[in-house]
Amino acid sequence: MIGYIDVGGGMRAVYGAGVLDRLIDDDIELDYYIGVSAGSANIISYLGGHRGRTLRFYRDYSYRPQYMGVGNFIKTKSYIGLDYIYSAMTNEDSEDPLDFDTAKSKKCRFLTVATNAETGDTCYFDFENSERNNYYELKASCCIPIVCQPVEYDGVKYFDGGISDPIPIKKALNDGCEKVIVVLTLPRERKKTHKLSENAFKKFLKDYPVSAKLMYDMVERYNDSLEYIKTLEKDGKVLIIAPDNCEGVNTLKRSKESVTRLYNKGYNDAEIIKSFMGK
Repeated sequence: MIGYIDVGGGMRAVYGAGVLDRLIDDDIELDYYIGVSAGSANIISYLGGHRGRTLRFYRDYSYRPQYMGVGNFIKTKSYIGLDYIYSAMTNEDSEDPLDFDTAKSKKCRFLTVATNAETGDTCYFDFENSERNNYYELKASCCIPIVCQPVEYDGVKYFDGGISDPIPIKKALNDGCEKVIVVLTLPRERKKTHKLSENAFKKFLKDYPVSAKLMYDMVERYNDSLEYIKTLEKDGKVLIIAPDNCEGVNTLKRSKESVTRLYNKGYNDAEIIKSFMGK
């Protein structure tokens, strides 16, 4: 079984959108997909057969005030308009709807990673259980702490999956994947560093102390997982696809030109996937 991991990364995740559009063009379908944060949104559009859909979100729709901005934060205390992105722009009667039936028809497993905001437990939502026009798992997985208020579903509050399992390689292997394609959105040699102190996270997330600790410790978790997948790559079990640079795109920072360049970089870098699969 061949698996695919997209680690997301806010606006940088447009790199993974390019990789998946290349898979559509090369008519490649895999057995298992697991998406973290914006990586899950990339994958669900790919499963729906929407070439170019996620690029439109990153390059075009992201400039709308409902998508992200200070206005959202003032109104809802969430900088990113998760309901706008994953309901108003994704439901079947929306401007750019997801083809839910096509995505559901795929004979693969698709998991979305989120984090229980109060306990810190990693949650893996299976698309098999998803409902039409109810993409709570995408909202949960993309809910960046501090930037967004937690997403609540069925009485549980969730934050971004990346804070508990930033590169879910062990989950993919435990679920039976023999080979895994891992799409990063930072250069493969770049380790993460602390941007805020542990006390700062505790202050900003005072109502969610466990998540505050996870946010601080995520740097080590990401870096350890990065080294692990490099070891697996040497054994031929993992293919790492990562940009040589981010073209100036950051989690919340972008321009249309830089987003397009990073997307094209992902599309071109994905050429290696065919040889990894023996095609």
